[in-house]
Amino acid sequence: MLIAIAVLAVTVVASIGVGARDIAPGTIWSAITAFDITQDEHVMIRELRVPRTVVGLVVGPALGVCGALIQAYTRNPLADPGILGVNAGATFGVAVATGLFGFTAPLAYIWFALAGAAAITVVVYLLGSLGGSGATPAKLTMAGVALSAVLGGMTSAIILSNRATFDDMRFWGVGAIGGRSLDVVLHFSPLIVVGLVLALYVARPLNALALGDDLGVSLGVRTGRTRVTVVVAVTLLAGTATALAGPIGFIGLMVPHAVRWFVGPDQRWIIAFTVVLSPILLLAADILGRVILPSGELRVGLVTGAIGAPVLILLARRSSVSAL
Repeated sequence: MLIAIAVLAVTVVASIGVGARDIAPGTIWSAITAFDITQDEHVMIRELRVPRTVVGLVVGPALGVCGALIQAYTRNPLADPGILGVNAGATFGVAVATGLFGFTAPLAYIWFALAGAAAITVVVYLLGSLGGSGATPAKLTMAGVALSAVLGGMTSAIILSNRATFDDMRFWGVGAIGGRSLDVVLHFSPLIVVGLVLALYVARPLNALALGDDLGVSLGVRTGRTRVTVVVAVTLLAGTATALAGPIGFIGLMVPHAVRWFVGPDQRWIIAFTVVLSPILLLAADILGRVILPSGELRVGLVTGAIGAPVLILLARRSSVSAL
């Protein structure tokens, strides 16, 4: 954990210091400690890079822990908010708010994102529970993928039918942690903090439910309360993160899955390490997106997708996956 925290600190420093424009370390330090609005480099650091880094520190844990909860909840080690449609639900909610109601400010459309994430979480679980076998990982995954495709088409229809909506959502729609002020982040952060607290609260019951519902009940776990708490936590984490940074995929898949390789199936340790390691991956992907193109910038959602797709294929082809 100390090593992970040290790596996170280095990544934060790199996120502030690395970009399309080279800025001397002394200038970066003076921009943070003695801000001078008349200097362009100071403005770039304080108004662009620092807020961008803070967004990564907030969104990364939200996406990672959301994935860890979904994997434990569905007992599917290859599940994440994108695969089970939670991100698609939140994205559809934002598209409805922007395209049909004209809400373009994050503080206005966040409630639509939360409602979309909550609705898709419940619908996927209900569809996956149909039949005698109950909510199996395969059925939940198929329900999530199918609903994601439907909502993706509906979202595209809303965006493409209105030029103003398309202009508002074209960069947000691929996932990006830039372009948000610290005021917006401060308004969003309490929802993510509540989601993380709820995740820690259900970590021990999820350990018991991993042995089966019947054995979990015999150990004193209230399955109904646990499931409702998980749904609320997933809604807060995925909905808020999507409203703040757009639909960024694969963070919730890769980080919890990798964490289980070296901490085992205990959800308390999985969540703790995921909180630290997820922003490392997100900020590293964002840094790569800034420097990989000689001109312009590759959005972080595209970078995580390019990394996550082959990782998902490799995980799916493994003869065994990390135990839940």
